[in-house]
Amino acid sequence: MKTVPVQHGSRIFILLLTAGILTSFNGLKTDSIMTKTMVNTEREITTNTETATFAAGCFWCVETQFEQLKGVERVISGYTGGTVKNPTYEQVCTGTTGHAEACNIVYNPDIISFDELLEAFFVAHDPTQLNRQGNDRGTQYRSAIFYHNESQKRKAEYYIGKLNEEKVYDSPIVTEVEPYTVFYEAENYHQGYYDQNRSVPYCQYVIQPKLEKFKKVFKDKLKN
Repeated sequence: MKTVPVQHGSRIFILLLTAGILTSFNGLKTDSIMTKTMVNTEREITTNTETATFAAGCFWCVETQFEQLKGVERVISGYTGGTVKNPTYEQVCTGTTGHAEACNIVYNPDIISFDELLEAFFVAHDPTQLNRQGNDRGTQYRSAIFYHNESQKRKAEYYIGKLNEEKVYDSPIVTEVEPYTVFYEAENYHQGYYDQNRSVPYCQYVIQPKLEKFKKVFKDKLKN
C-alpha cells in the first residue's frame, strides 16, 4: 500500500542552477542511437529514440511527472534490478524480489537530452532517502539510475559527484547507478495510473502536489 511521502519543492533545482551543475554536461553530447527496449510482453520500441530508466520511489509518481516533458514519447512503469523472473506487483511489494519500481522513459534526444532527464530525476524525488520515499518504505522504492550505455553511466556518476561536492542536499545522495538488464512491464492497471485514478486519495494527496511542483520547475519544458 502506498503511503504519503515527504515532499520537496523547487529549491533543489534552484541550487543546481546557482551551482552551475545543470549546464555542466553541455560539452558531453551523446550520439543518437536506435534503442530497442525489451519488456516482458516481448514488445519492442524500435523508433529512433533513446531510453532512460529511473527508479525514484512510487512509479505512479515518476510516470506522471516525466510524461509532462517535451520530447518524452512514452513512459512505461515496471520492475527492474531484481532476481525473480516475471514478478507481480504483490511480489515486488514484499521487498524480497530485489526489484525496484522503475520507469522506462522513451525520449527523442533531438528534443530532450539525457542531461535534462537527469535534472528532472533529481528534482522529482529526494535522492538522499535510502530505500524509501517519504513513508513509502522498502528496497522497491530505492533511488536508482539504470544506465543503458557508458555515456549514461558516466553522466550519472558525474552528476551525483558534483551534487555531493556542492552539498546541494543536506545529506549525501544514495542513488544507485546500475547497469540496465531485464525490465518487466508492470500490470496494465499501473500504466497511466494517475490519469485513470485522479479521485483516489494517493493521487490527490501525493501525486498531485508533486506534479504541481514539478510543473513549476520545468514550466518551459512542458508539453503543450
